[in-house]
Amino acid sequence: MTAPRQSHVLVGRDSGVYRMHYREWGDPANPRVLVCAHGLTRNGRDFERLAEALAGDFRVVAPDVVGRGESDWLRDPLGYQLPLYVQDMLVLIARLDVPRVAWLGTSMGGLIGMLLAALPGTPVERLVLNDVGPLLSAAALARIGEYVGKAPPLPTRAAAEAYIRAVSAPFGPHDDAQWAFLTEVMLKPDGAGGWRLNYDPGIAVPFRQGVDGKDVDLWPFYDRIACPVLLTRGAQSDLLGAETACAMSERGPRARWVDFDGVGHAPTFLQPDQIAVAAEFLRA
Repeated sequence: MTAPRQSHVLVGRDSGVYRMHYREWGDPANPRVLVCAHGLTRNGRDFERLAEALAGDFRVVAPDVVGRGESDWLRDPLGYQLPLYVQDMLVLIARLDVPRVAWLGTSMGGLIGMLLAALPGTPVERLVLNDVGPLLSAAALARIGEYVGKAPPLPTRAAAEAYIRAVSAPFGPHDDAQWAFLTEVMLKPDGAGGWRLNYDPGIAVPFRQGVDGKDVDLWPFYDRIACPVLLTRGAQSDLLGAETACAMSERGPRARWVDFDGVGHAPTFLQPDQIAVAAEFLRA
């Protein structure tokens, strides 16, 4: 596997300046750029397998959203919200120095992409929404809120993998090597011989404040999207219902909709069939 190039971009807000880390694969001069954005608690390493598959066609860029992976943590955890993430990604796209990008986003990363694609003058020309849409299930948000920022002690790699397998069971069947990878991506030494998860527990603060027992409705943003959209969904997803997916295929940009059997929230793009679906759409 080819090691990615690694860099960061400085982002300034009222609370100060912080570093957003990102990885790149493929020809750095390739004008075709694909940005891959991860889910709530994960980071850009999730897309290593997908990036390897697409690096011949795209300059693939996978940021660690602030508070995750190798990016800095915010001083004020209330900043961990979508409007700030959207602004950060516009800074990243400016750094990449290209007028247009394709975007693939899982869960939170898909929401960032959806809001970007809805902006007038958006740089997003092709969008993959991975198991997320404009109506988010309150029950699924409550389930996610039960574990965000609450990891138990992880004294060994085996304990860490057991935890990741438990909270990530909706990802669907993966072999032992894939589970080891999904765990490795999420770990940092805790300084006491054990491990901690590779994100700021503070991301849970605004997330839990926003969980009020009601579904989240973002249809006005989705309906403004004009670029081609691919919707990939776990057939057993509890975040994105089939009824919402069907509506996404019939209104707004009329997404092309593909379900993956045996998967909940969310497909990981480690499986060949999932990679193939995304590659076909993005290469068109």
